[in-house]
Amino acid sequence: MWESGMVDVGFYRENGYLLVKGLLGKGEAAAYRDECHGVLGRLRKTDPTWGSARGLAGGPTELRHCHDAQFYSAAFAKLMVDPRFTDVAAAVLGTENVQLHHTKIFVKPAEKGSPFPMHQDAAHFPHATDAVGAAIFHFDDAPEEKGCVRVMPGSHKRGILPHVEEGGWHLPLDEWPLEAAVPIEAEAGDVLLFSYLTVHGSGINSADEARTTWLVQFRDPEALPVDDVHRSRGQGMMLRGIDPAMRLT
Repeated sequence: MWESGMVDVGFYRENGYLLVKGLLGKGEAAAYRDECHGVLGRLRKTDPTWGSARGLAGGPTELRHCHDAQFYSAAFAKLMVDPRFTDVAAAVLGTENVQLHHTKIFVKPAEKGSPFPMHQDAAHFPHATDAVGAAIFHFDDAPEEKGCVRVMPGSHKRGILPHVEEGGWHLPLDEWPLEAAVPIEAEAGDVLLFSYLTVHGSGINSADEARTTWLVQFRDPEALPVDDVHRSRGQGMMLRGIDPAMRLT
């Protein structure tokens, strides 16, 4: 059973990530897993695998995804304002107010799920302050063989690093090899939070079951975007508290 006292904010601030165990119950996670696959089954099939990821894999791989899942299923609209999540998000940001940036379903199919080279989310949508984070909800188990997320602890302290645009806007592969990062194995119901400055990636799913996750990118409403990039449906919605400046984004 998850309790709010399980949030180690000090660990998050030192390392740039935090795995919250059992935020969702196993039954809840299974229901959301079905919801993810239901949404993807109703959408036109596209594969967002980065070109650089195909090089890492050494062969054909596959990825399924869906932006802004809360517009396709009310289940996700409910989950992104669940106090179990928003209280944790507020704690790691150090604010009472939590605003939505975007959401995304990611499913790595069995035996051929695409990897992600190491990167920072900040490179894709920089903000004036670093009060921006991500939460990855795990709806089934994510051991290393299923291509779990990998992180470089403490990398958030280095600021935004130069990225390579070709093949998916990633860090140089020779300087930031995937295998050098720490694998964050997770169970269904666990939620991984990390700063948008934390260097992270994920491996290939070589297991016989899909890896199903949902990403919620969130921010302090007073953390303003630097550029007009990465717009999404619902961006600016308050998940917790208020927007003190009453801005429209």
